[in-house]
Amino acid sequence: MFLVASAVATQGAASKNALPDANAGGTSNIEAIGRVLYTDYAYFFEAAGFILLVAMIGAIVLTLRHKPQVKRQNIGDQVARTPKKGMEVVQIKPGSGVEL
Repeated sequence: MFLVASAVATQGAASKNALPDANAGGTSNIEAIGRVLYTDYAYFFEAAGFILLVAMIGAIVLTLRHKPQVKRQNIGDQVARTPKKGMEVVQIKPGSGVEL
């Protein structure tokens, strides 16, 4: 952030207020915006990217909380499962229905 502030302070007032000429040299508006972003305002562009990166990491950290009531997947138990552990055959008496 210090680099961005020092770059703004050292820029002259004429270069700060000057607008790019999009038609000079036959360049398109998109190319002119790209040149301005990556040359005159490169520090601002990088600072905005850094702020977005910090916000993204912060959002990930805030949402990754361990909650004890949430069931977690245990890969070791899934791989070690056998057909005997995976299902159980139950004999139901006719007419009794299924009890939950």
